[in-house]
Amino acid sequence: MGFINDINDLLWTYILIIMLLGCAIWFSIRTRFVQFRMLREMIVLLSESAGKGKQGEKHVSSFQAFAISIASRVGTGNLAGVATAIAIGGPESIFWMWVIALLGASSAFIESTLAQLYKIRGKDSFIGGPAYYMKKGLKQPWMGMLFAVLISITFGFAFNSVQSNTICAAAEHAFGFDHFILGSILTVLTLIIIFGGIHRIARVSSIIVPIMALGYIGLAFIIVLLNITHLPRVISLIISNAFGWEQTLGGGVGIALMQGIKRGLFSNEAGMGSAPNAAATAHVSHPVKQGLIQTLAVFTDTLLICTCTAFIILFSGAPLDGSANGVQLTQQALTNEIGASGSIFVAIALFFFAFSSILGNYYYGEAIFVLSPKENGYFMFTGY
Repeated sequence: MGFINDINDLLWTYILIIMLLGCAIWFSIRTRFVQFRMLREMIVLLSESAGKGKQGEKHVSSFQAFAISIASRVGTGNLAGVATAIAIGGPESIFWMWVIALLGASSAFIESTLAQLYKIRGKDSFIGGPAYYMKKGLKQPWMGMLFAVLISITFGFAFNSVQSNTICAAAEHAFGFDHFILGSILTVLTLIIIFGGIHRIARVSSIIVPIMALGYIGLAFIIVLLNITHLPRVISLIISNAFGWEQTLGGGVGIALMQGIKRGLFSNEAGMGSAPNAAATAHVSHPVKQGLIQTLAVFTDTLLICTCTAFIILFSGAPLDGSANGVQLTQQALTNEIGASGSIFVAIALFFFAFSSILGNYYYGEAIFVLSPKENGYFMFTGY
């Protein structure tokens, strides 16, 4: 176990962060910061309808692909992960989380545009993702096969375990629910939806995501209005501490920077190769359109929803001494703001956030498969 932790620390603390940040900076420069130049177009493209393809077949719309990717991006990292970053790295970690979102959005643009370029027609819809452009673009089928296996294991087991475990922890704190019972309910609900195929997952996600996101953002907006006189102080706390001499000399900037980067990357998934699997299924007139849509998804996840959690915690006066961490800190902060119902609201919000992530994570496995050797030399890999 110690060996696995050492490898994980090496990958997550140095190699992955350097590579993801390096790619994000490079893509930003090469695209002339497309994530800022074309922000208006991103919003306009959300309204595009999929329409029908050949022989009346239906496709996933831009908005549905956006909703699926948001469903997977928005999860425990937005409520529990942000709280952990603040508790460990301090308020300044939010600043670095913003930075990684602004830069990482370019990675989301590139990977999702590539997914559209190299997608293929599946049985019910288009399918594609990194496994496909590794095979067809890089001409490295072994790499695509390895990626398909790894992402299916990661999202099908590891990430879904994190989401379901956090749902159970929040529900136990708010309602005293038994983990086994709630876990069984989650399993049944998930089966009902995923057995309906890609289109049912898309329809459910396009309903759940707007409701959960707008509801949470709306509550955070109310809390900001109620504490509007403290807003300049909170923003100053986030920004000034990120560059303060005291924090620099004490090593606090390094801790905050690492926490902000880690939470930002985990939450918005830019560059992880997950969202492109949803992006590939969308029916659009030009590949770049879906790249722009997924860039907007990164902003929505980190700059909107993660920031909402940060403001709720920092306005509430909840202790940041480590006595409360993760989702419990978010629940305590919201309780301080709106009373006992705060803990219940977080549990309900987290249920929808994490449950939609479970659906989105499964969707990635459903979309990542490679045709068998009898069909154009690909290896078959179907879902989880």
